[in-house]
Amino acid sequence: MTSESIRDRREAIVREHMASEDEHRFDDTLETFAHHRYEVVPTGEVHDGEAALRAFYAETHLAFPDFHFENTTMRHLDDAMVVETDFVGTHLGPWRGLPATGRTVRYRMCNLFEFEGEGLVCERLYFDLLTALTQIGIARDPTTTAGRLMTFLNHPIVVAGAFFRSALS
Repeated sequence: MTSESIRDRREAIVREHMASEDEHRFDDTLETFAHHRYEVVPTGEVHDGEAALRAFYAETHLAFPDFHFENTTMRHLDDAMVVETDFVGTHLGPWRGLPATGRTVRYRMCNLFEFEGEGLVCERLYFDLLTALTQIGIARDPTTTAGRLMTFLNHPIVVAGAFFRSALS
C-alpha cells in the first residue's frame, strides 16, 4: 500500500471519528479505533479500553449535551494526524464533579490521532483547562484584578510567601 493511500485512509478514519463524535454517534466513534485510548493532557487522565471510552463519552455528553466542533483543520504527520478544532457546548450537566452552570464554552483544542499502520490507537487531547473553567464560571483569569483577589483568598499562604520572597530579593 502506498504512503498516499495510507494517508488517505487515516484521514478518512479521523473524519469519521470527528463526524460521529460531533453527531453523538459514540458507537460509531468507537468503531474508528484499532485500540481504544484517550489521553487528556490537561487533566492527566488516561481512558484505556472500550468501557473507559464509553464512560468518557457519556460524561462529556451529559455535561455538554449540545457539544460540537467548529473551525476544524487537519494536518498529516508520518504516524499521526493533528486536528485543531473549537469545542463548543453548553454546560448543562455535571462535569468533573462540577454542577451545571448553564454557561456556553468555546475553546480551541489540538488533538493528536496516533496510528499504527492504518489503525487508530490513541487520541491525545490538548486544550487550556483554565479557559474552559473560566468560561463555565468557576475560575478567574489570574492576570485580572478579580483573579488575583480570588487567588489570594483561596491560597493566602502561598501568595503571601511569594510576595515576601519577591520583596526581599
